[in-house]
Amino acid sequence: MGTAICVVGAGGWGTALAILLAQKHGQVRLWVRNPEYAKEMAARRENSLYLPGVQLPPGVQLFSDLGQALTGAEVVVSAVPAQATRELARRMRDFLAPEAVVVSVSKGLEKGTHQRMTEVLKEELPSRFHSRLVVLSGPNHAEEVARNIPSATVVASHDRALARKIQELFMTPSFRIYTNADVVGVETGGALKNIIALASGISDGLGFGDNTKAALMTRGLAEITRLGMSMGAHPLTFVGLSGMGDLIATCTSKHSRNARAGKEIGQGKKLEEVLAGTRMVVEGVWTTVAAYELARQRGVEMPITEKVYQVLFAGQNPREAVSHLMERDPTFEEASYPGYT
Repeated sequence: MGTAICVVGAGGWGTALAILLAQKHGQVRLWVRNPEYAKEMAARRENSLYLPGVQLPPGVQLFSDLGQALTGAEVVVSAVPAQATRELARRMRDFLAPEAVVVSVSKGLEKGTHQRMTEVLKEELPSRFHSRLVVLSGPNHAEEVARNIPSATVVASHDRALARKIQELFMTPSFRIYTNADVVGVETGGALKNIIALASGISDGLGFGDNTKAALMTRGLAEITRLGMSMGAHPLTFVGLSGMGDLIATCTSKHSRNARAGKEIGQGKKLEEVLAGTRMVVEGVWTTVAAYELARQRGVEMPITEKVYQVLFAGQNPREAVSHLMERDPTFEEASYPGYT
């Protein structure tokens, strides 16, 4: 018998990981929140809403009862949107097997608390699970991973042996995995890159070019690193897959829901209009609120995040926001990071 694995959350990413794990291990459980949609997925063997055109392998078992899905699962993959993670953890805690490992693959900061997903899970799950929380994050569009297009990602845990165990569990010939002990940095990079992707999309919507996007991505990485370091992350994590790698993919890809939402805002749509027009969760929107507030609390300069916040929530004109960024006081690039000498 192999490892019993349950993926909780049947969005595009959860479904893609269930497909990958079923291909490798033969069988995996996938929890679908809506019972009627679970039946439809079972009949069609496809997630037509979030991952159309990709067939579910026979080994993907669909559940709408969370307790049944989790019973006896040795590895549980938490794949719901960031803002739903707390509610999910509260529902899961009574069903988790005593020795279960929980792998968080959600990217975001919780609105209100400003917490990373492992911090949310630690608050809601019994203490025996705290040392068995793992993060998986990187430049991984579900549309590509599900089709076995070569991809790479990072597994982060304070327990290196546990990280290696999850690395082996997920790694396939088309899905290469690296381990990292910097949980804070890996989670922070995965969350904050969505804000910069919104900014890049706004730039596209305004008709700006590659120079503008390159500047936003590079300076965006600088402010992600500043905030991450203030939280205890290692700066080199942000030039790896879960930082720069994820930033590149999310800012430039046709699959990026955050960049797509930003583009519509740059073209003149209001945030409410954009969100109403998609079934997908645009994680960067609420992470922008959390990061903006957190940066102010910590005294960290994040000008791009600040402008995205003002465009989304304070009615600032996107073109005016770009002008303000360009007209800021001159500074030295190497002064971007605290402690630089």
